[in-house]
Amino acid sequence: MRRRRFLSRCALLGGAATLGPLAGLPAAWAEQTPRLFARTRLTDVHGRPLRAADLAPETNYVFQYPFAATPCLLLKLARPVTVPAGTRRADGDAPAWQGGVGRDRNVVAFSAICAHKLAYPTREVSFIRYQPEKSATSAARVIHCCADHSVYDPADGARVLSGPAPQPLAGILLEHDAADDGLYALGTVGPDQFAAFFDKYRVRLSLEYGESRARSAVAATSIVRELSSYCRTTIQC
Repeated sequence: MRRRRFLSRCALLGGAATLGPLAGLPAAWAEQTPRLFARTRLTDVHGRPLRAADLAPETNYVFQYPFAATPCLLLKLARPVTVPAGTRRADGDAPAWQGGVGRDRNVVAFSAICAHKLAYPTREVSFIRYQPEKSATSAARVIHCCADHSVYDPADGARVLSGPAPQPLAGILLEHDAADDGLYALGTVGPDQFAAFFDKYRVRLSLEYGESRARSAVAATSIVRELSSYCRTTIQC
């Protein structure tokens, strides 16, 4: 199992290194072998299964995955995110990552750990968020990290539009159950920042979660909250 995960991670890193800013990340991510974790049902704050229809368009939501201390952004975008027909993984299999999910194929999720200095949403403050409107420092409908002004395009696999981030945000594989409009997290695609994140914030996470719980894998369910409810202050820039 460890060897398979190691080889999978190497394949992801090797593939991601070739991605240029205009590579078309939805297709490129679909061609990668994903890292699968628990199949985790997304729920609301009351523990009820979350439906895609419950999500307000272009609103920041946050949930923890694949570890208890690693936050993700969940977004319902203004347009579909699709993978070109006929796209296959490098091993010839059909892609696990299908772009956006839901009836309109516009629900996406990404790791909320910035790829530059690992800024992330805490209970006190978030420097990273999706901004639906244009600001003085960036365009509309982007994920913007105000800690270092790294800007990502969520409609194109969170590729880097500007700023010092060296790579896209890691994508979160989502599954949509058409029968009940439910949403599940399945794994990640693209290079993640989890090892560096746990190393950098070891003391903070130990105080907040306890060291063993911070690194524990999310299992059956994960609660989805609006970012404005999850943290006290969201930095605008």
